Amino acid sequence: MDFDKNGIALGDTKEDKKQRKEFILAFYSQWIAINMTKQIFNKSLNDFINVRFLSLQETAGHASHTYKSTVAVTFLTEVLENAKHTASVKPKTENKNQQRFLEMIVMEYSKKIFGKIKLTVGVLKGSKQKVQYCITAIE
Repeated sequence: MDFDKNGIALGDTKEDKKQRKEFILAFYSQWIAINMTKQIFNKSLNDFINVRFLSLQETAGHASHTYKSTVAVTFLTEVLENAKHTASVKPKTENKNQQRFLEMIVMEYSKKIFGKIKLTVGVLKGSKQKVQYCITAIE
């Protein structure tokens, strides 16, 4: 990785992260226009994973930190369909966005040439609906 004269990794300035966040939000907007049901059937879970506003917020916030995670978002449909369940964990009680979930499902998808992508899915309390929480690249 290359660094500038201040020791900041090139491509990781505040402006870079802001642009990546805007790109992710624009990508989701286009994705939702094409996928009006806002859900994709996942083979491993044998259930639908729903994309909600929280999905956009969390993913834009986390995936914008690195270029590779931002690119991972562009494989959204493929990841939602094919990610495999690797673990189930309890939601973090200190995280306000996770308080609405019964459990968090950690999933992985291996994309040829690109590498591994992590998908986190929350299971809503009550309805048990599965909601895409976040997508990031696994470095």
